[in-house]
Amino acid sequence: MTQFDPSHAGRWRFDPSHTRIGFNARHAMVTKVRGAFNDIDGYVDVNVEDPSKSAVSLTVKVASIDTRNADRDQHLRTNDFFDAPKYPEITFTSTRIDQVDENSFIVNGDLTIKGTTKEVAVPIEFTGVEKDPFGNLRAGFEGSRRIDRREYGLEWNAALDSGGLLVSEKVLLEFEISVIKEA
Repeated sequence: MTQFDPSHAGRWRFDPSHTRIGFNARHAMVTKVRGAFNDIDGYVDVNVEDPSKSAVSLTVKVASIDTRNADRDQHLRTNDFFDAPKYPEITFTSTRIDQVDENSFIVNGDLTIKGTTKEVAVPIEFTGVEKDPFGNLRAGFEGSRRIDRREYGLEWNAALDSGGLLVSEKVLLEFEISVIKEA
């Protein structure tokens, strides 16, 4: 199991400029469309003596969705998908963290999208801790988790002539996280 330095205990804030909370979904059954939420906030509370008592909280602003296509982004903000005016945030709050290997964890928690909350388990890899050139202690994590978007009320789709669907029902959530230790 990973041995954490006692100085790593405490709150670590997400660094939005070096963190990607993203997703990818199949489009027209032949390619992937990737996107991310650019406005994020959250923290990781690290308990070095018992990592299972650590906690994660993450909030993303739905209106910050970015797929590199303004028309698609606007459509994703409508009731067809996220309904950003009515549900402006997506949240994740951990309920349990299990260490499964030296640098591997399963972060269990409540994911709320469009007013629907479901428990999910997210495999996360701890990628290390370093002091950056500005004196900040920084840690990294990476992971992904596939979800069925329909379970969160994101049901819109269009049929293809071949019998397939325009947008896949399964979406891969992608996490590339950089956190900075609070003083």
